[in-house]
Amino acid sequence: MKLASLKGGRDGRLVVVSNDLAWFTEAHHIAPTLQVALDQWQGCEPALRGLAESLEHDAVPKERFHEHNAASPLPRAYQWADGSAYVNHVALVRQARSAEMPETFWTDPLIYQGGSDAFLGPRDDIPLSDESWGLDLEGEVAVITGDVPRGATREQALAAIRLVMLCNDVSLRGLIPGELAKGFGFFQSKPASAFSPVAVTPDALPGWKDGKLSGALEVELNGEPLGEADAGTDMTFDFGTLIAHAAKTRPLAAGTIVGSGTVSNRGPDGGPGKPVGQGGVGYSCLAELRTVEAISSGAAKTPFLKAGDTVRIDMRDAKRHTVFGAIEQTVAAG
Repeated sequence: MKLASLKGGRDGRLVVVSNDLAWFTEAHHIAPTLQVALDQWQGCEPALRGLAESLEHDAVPKERFHEHNAASPLPRAYQWADGSAYVNHVALVRQARSAEMPETFWTDPLIYQGGSDAFLGPRDDIPLSDESWGLDLEGEVAVITGDVPRGATREQALAAIRLVMLCNDVSLRGLIPGELAKGFGFFQSKPASAFSPVAVTPDALPGWKDGKLSGALEVELNGEPLGEADAGTDMTFDFGTLIAHAAKTRPLAAGTIVGSGTVSNRGPDGGPGKPVGQGGVGYSCLAELRTVEAISSGAAKTPFLKAGDTVRIDMRDAKRHTVFGAIEQTVAAG
């Protein structure tokens, strides 16, 4: 089942989308918003699934689904907790700022709590006031949970996953070192993120297994491939582990979004890997590419994003059909 929130009001308008993302049908008679559906999932899920089946059989009124009309599936959320499940990414970005990586990072997940009161839509511009802030994209996978009890086990956490989507976790690399040096975490360096046009139930994803989503995460910059790392490869911590870690000392409310962190694959030799143009799977953010450039040539050559740049994040099935719809955003000055 695929769900989306069309733009309108602060929380959007819940619709059910066809498997091929061509059509949608209204779901307001079941739940006006996705958050309401998540709050009442036990009753709403069967009705939404029935509506989705009726849509596939042309048994309900339908309209063309246009991704540019979609907000992020949750235009705002009670909580946005982003992890760093791909420790290869953590190692590379810490190397870029000459920060040592403790061995515990391989055994204890990293999670920060980001701003969740106003997400960008999947086709909304990324605002940038100052290019010196070092604007970067980060291609990720994210899940939306139902209620998760405090102290949940990994198995309970996996059972609480309601929907899966893609994410562009926007970062301001130039502001990160100063914030982390204060010892209190990200804030100004993590502006609004964006999520894919549709969110998909795990059972509708052939690549979903044991809390991981396999498949190439296609990341493009200005129409050129930047990365195609497999989201199921080199994921040190699966989503069950991330969610259980987040719920160790407090419950998580229905509508909590948990991110994987930047999808990152090692090279065949265990190293940082190569750019797509050199036969590798590339990178899901510019910080990794810049680190590899510094390692290989002594200096980073690729600039961070600037006004006019366009980023695209997508994932396709075996027939090359988009699964979640594409995040496609242009950087806008001011």
